[in-house]
Amino acid sequence: MITWILWGILTAVLVFMIVRRFVNPKFLTELNESEFKKGYRKAQLIDVREPREFNGGHILGARNIPLSQLKQRINEIRQDQPVYLYCQSGGRSRQAARIIKKQRGTDNIFHLKKGFKKWTGKIKK
Repeated sequence: MITWILWGILTAVLVFMIVRRFVNPKFLTELNESEFKKGYRKAQLIDVREPREFNGGHILGARNIPLSQLKQRINEIRQDQPVYLYCQSGGRSRQAARIIKKQRGTDNIFHLKKGFKKWTGKIKK
């Protein structure tokens, strides 16, 4: 009996973690590349990948604030401008959006669908 309860709890936690990882929060707008290109120059463009990834190539004009440093550097993000986020595939930018929303209260948060790996626009190395 206790084994079944533990399995149920473990399954519920696992499902919650999977859903949280892959489902966009309501306040986060997912943009395809063409939509992203239309607005990112008038916003704060933030690459949340680690510095070695950023240095390997990034979207022109992006600022690197790695997800691992975001909580310590949260005050670098302005509340009066939209925030455009991206990472390699989209998972870390979703996490970053949750942190920004919670700590800064910003509602204008967007992220690049499928991340930098699918980006075909201009990059800087």
